[in-house]
Amino acid sequence: MNFDAVIFDLDGVVTDTAKVHAGAWKFLFDDFLRKRAIEYNETFQPFDFKKDYSCYLDGKPRHEGIRSFLRSRKIVLAEGNPRDKSNLQTVYGLGKRKDDIFLQDISKNGVDVFDSSVTLIQNFFRIGLRQAIASSSKNCQTILKVTGLEDYFGVRVDGIVSEELTLEGKPAPDIFLKCAELFCLPPERIVVVEDAISGVQAGRRGGFGLVIGIDRIGIGEKLQENGADIVINDLLNVSPDDIDLWQYEKRFISEQTSKTLRLHVS
Repeated sequence: MNFDAVIFDLDGVVTDTAKVHAGAWKFLFDDFLRKRAIEYNETFQPFDFKKDYSCYLDGKPRHEGIRSFLRSRKIVLAEGNPRDKSNLQTVYGLGKRKDDIFLQDISKNGVDVFDSSVTLIQNFFRIGLRQAIASSSKNCQTILKVTGLEDYFGVRVDGIVSEELTLEGKPAPDIFLKCAELFCLPPERIVVVEDAISGVQAGRRGGFGLVIGIDRIGIGEKLQENGADIVINDLLNVSPDDIDLWQYEKRFISEQTSKTLRLHVS
């Protein structure tokens, strides 16, 4: 085949926890912004699912997402430290509060998966293709265990691993490149499957062979603009052969363009 391994993002690609994350962020920030509006006599501007989540939070490490969102609202908040409790008005305090809300939700309601993604993962596993899960979430391994998917991935680079190795979060390509290193493969032989703008940016910056963007919330154009080679709404009916063909077509177009440029220069 034209590729040797696949890296999947977790939230929004494999598991339907992106909406749980988004809901937790909205609960957190609406409460924070409402109290702040009262304190400073400002107009309350609620958290916007489509704009705020996709632009500032989706795919990013928790605290970087908080900093990014607060900057968008021109709010300066003390950084705090990892030991901060959830009632403190600091970046780390907000992060702890968001994690509590998220864990309470999945504890009560469980974790949904996208059946189409699981089918493709099982097909890859069956034919012996190597697979990795790459996520900024520190709850990644817990979620994989809950969903019974842990054994399908030979490599896992998540928020805990990133913190231990001081890897930069998306849109930096660090976590994907770490997966490639653990695979002992060059990035051009690996396919990345992402649903976040920051994620496709990371795939493009890392020089990966093919970046597939999953558009579940109507941001397909932005995914393409930011690095996705292919944008689809779901992995339903997508086969390993389809992805192999997309990888081949991208490489063929790239090689032809390179030849044209060389001829033009000569």
